[in-house]
Amino acid sequence: MKKHSIRRFSPIVIHLSFIITAMMMVTSCGVYKNYERPSDLQTDGLYGTAQVGTAEQGLGAKAWREFFTDPQLQALIERGLAQSLSARQLDLQIQEAQEYLRCSKLAYIPSVAIAPQGQLSSFDWSKPLKFYTVPLSASWQLGSIGSLRNAKKSAEVGVEQVKTTRQAVQQALVANIANIYYSLCMLDSQLAVSEQTAKNWRESVELTRKLMAAGRSNKAAVAQSEANCFNVEANLLDLRESIIEAENALCTILGEAPHHIERGSLDTFQAPAAIETGIPLALLQNRPDVRQAELQLASKFYAVNSAKAAFYPALTLSGSLGFTNNGGSIEINPGKWIWNALGQLTQPIFQNGRLRAQKRVAEMQQEEAKMAFQQSLVAAGNEVNTALVKLQTAQGKQTYIDGQIRSLNDAVSATEALYKDNVSHQVNYLNVLTAQTGLFNAQLGQLANQYALITATIELYQALGGGSLQ
Repeated sequence: MKKHSIRRFSPIVIHLSFIITAMMMVTSCGVYKNYERPSDLQTDGLYGTAQVGTAEQGLGAKAWREFFTDPQLQALIERGLAQSLSARQLDLQIQEAQEYLRCSKLAYIPSVAIAPQGQLSSFDWSKPLKFYTVPLSASWQLGSIGSLRNAKKSAEVGVEQVKTTRQAVQQALVANIANIYYSLCMLDSQLAVSEQTAKNWRESVELTRKLMAAGRSNKAAVAQSEANCFNVEANLLDLRESIIEAENALCTILGEAPHHIERGSLDTFQAPAAIETGIPLALLQNRPDVRQAELQLASKFYAVNSAKAAFYPALTLSGSLGFTNNGGSIEINPGKWIWNALGQLTQPIFQNGRLRAQKRVAEMQQEEAKMAFQQSLVAAGNEVNTALVKLQTAQGKQTYIDGQIRSLNDAVSATEALYKDNVSHQVNYLNVLTAQTGLFNAQLGQLANQYALITATIELYQALGGGSLQ
């Protein structure tokens, strides 16, 4: 009996296999194409006139550990990445997206079910008849041509989109920690300069008082020197407050209670000897937002494929195999094997224009995604150009500020010497005060420009996609 069932089942299997093969030949058309990056993207002059370097992989290709070499900063970034709730939430979302992808892959596999049934039947309280059936059923829904494949491809794109979002979170986190870290370093340096200036000016107040007692100065000079000193000492309080605020901001990012942040100085930042931005197309691989825009375009591409696939036939294969006792006992009536197989092919013919409308909408959304992709490239190029200009400006100003400080140091030394030794009062304290204030402001400006150079370099690194790679 078993051999007889197999003989009868074989022709149907052959026919179904023929149908599947024929359909696969038909599906060699566009619904099975993979996404390819558009060849007409405009990337010429993407960085503007401030382009530097022609390397294939530029600054943005460096991992953040290569770019930030300060060990204390590296430790802070490590803690931030490990303790970031946003990053951990996205890790879970990546796992969710991978589960959806796994489901879309399993859609290719037939579903199998077993549903045993039993029944007792008696007439006029006679001995009941026993009925039982043990059926095993299987169903294989191939869907419309290419629909399952495009659903799987869309799920793959979804996984990449979540991963890219996590890269964007990491990139922002690395840049924020680095910026606050060097902001603290700048505030430390400004505090040190201010404390030294306050000390010098307190000594100047005492000197002015002695000169007034000797008849070589006056009360107005003493009052001016005291007011100048009070101003610097008040600024010290503001700087200490700013340091605590910056430390608290960094602790918030790290997910820690307020505490002192161990750090180095501005001099610990090692700027790259040569800035290589890389070829503009490298932005496609490095920048999470640009990559996200391209993945959105890929998703719309597969949506168009799915809309096209809806025009083609849908094939469903099903079958069952079971054993029944046919109402007798298992000893007397051993029962029989029952099987059946069914192949169903459904071809859409008329659906009130719904399929054509869905296809047109999908194509328009794909074109919109392509425009958004191009716009993301333009925005990224402008950010690179802006960061380059900031960096070059800070580098150019540094030479002038250094020269200004040298000149002001000479001016302070000269006016203080003249004020101490000038018996005829040709140099008054106002000249000394002006020179001292100018030097103090220039020193603070030098530190601010050094910080601007660092932040511009970090901004350029981030604009090129740096910090999103391990």
